[in-house]
Amino acid sequence: MKAMQMMAACQLTPNSEALLLSELPVPKPGPYELLVKVAVCGVCHTELDEIEGRAPPRYYPIVPGHQVVGGVAETGSNVTKFSLGKRVGIAWIYSACGACDDCLQGFENLCEAFQATGRDVNGGYAEYMLVNENFALAIPDNLSSEVAAPLLCAGAIGYRSMKLAGIQDGQPLGLTGFGASAHLVLKMVRNVYPNTEVYVFARNAEERQFALELGAVWSGVTEDVPPCKLAAIIDTTPVWKTLVHALTHLQPNGRLVINAIRKEDKDKDYLLNLDYPTQLWLEKEIKSVANVTRRDVEEFLQLADRLNLLPEVQIYPLEEANRALCDLKFKRVKGAKILVIGDEIS
Repeated sequence: MKAMQMMAACQLTPNSEALLLSELPVPKPGPYELLVKVAVCGVCHTELDEIEGRAPPRYYPIVPGHQVVGGVAETGSNVTKFSLGKRVGIAWIYSACGACDDCLQGFENLCEAFQATGRDVNGGYAEYMLVNENFALAIPDNLSSEVAAPLLCAGAIGYRSMKLAGIQDGQPLGLTGFGASAHLVLKMVRNVYPNTEVYVFARNAEERQFALELGAVWSGVTEDVPPCKLAAIIDTTPVWKTLVHALTHLQPNGRLVINAIRKEDKDKDYLLNLDYPTQLWLEKEIKSVANVTRRDVEEFLQLADRLNLLPEVQIYPLEEANRALCDLKFKRVKGAKILVIGDEIS
């Protein structure tokens, strides 16, 4: 099978070839595993973190990719939940132990044995991959594979971010950064919290215009001051300075939710310039988002299906995964990036 492999960490440039197109054997499913023929796989900012060493894989080479939709091509001997040809999704959560206190309380995203698809095991930048049947997700029939893929991570992590933000309808919300996750959050807010106004901070003029087209009431760069203080801000950027500015824009008792697996080191000195009276006082909170649970993904897929929350997508063939990653890094296109890898199983 064809696969794009990460051979080592590197710093991306606008024309980087960070992944190597390879021929690998098709894996064989174990007793409780599904062999999935991959139709599409989303391209996520987390892949940039993996490639650039902020969230390194456990081993090299590895096949990245964790927004996977495909059909069941083969089942292990003890599989009972999915039949051949069934369309399934595979998200960032590849497995968790199921027995620790965190798992038993519904926080499998915090499990010490948590394994991430495409980081700890081979992921979806390939024609086939394996997954335990308990961590495969049914895709609603009305959602196309290209639409469903970014919902598995960008959408689900945005959904979890919204839950952690804890806003009520009518409270103003800020979004810092406006990529795959944030644009889905904006679409979700307009449906679930129709009286909430959304304010978007983005460095790129095209992203700011895109946010206004999708219903934001205001957009500006990170350093701009919005017309009002905000009840919560969700940060989806890889940098530190956005956090410092976001704290200034919060209401008393406001909450900053950081939706990022890692932050780049290049501007971490911004944190040394925090001003307590204006940025942290009055019971402001900072909350990080760590991974997703299966429940997050399942609930968001059903919500997206019910509300017709369709992401904006840009399509690339598997062989152009490096171009998709560079476009994501250097902001050449808007919306979610999707690798089309194989035909649907009928």
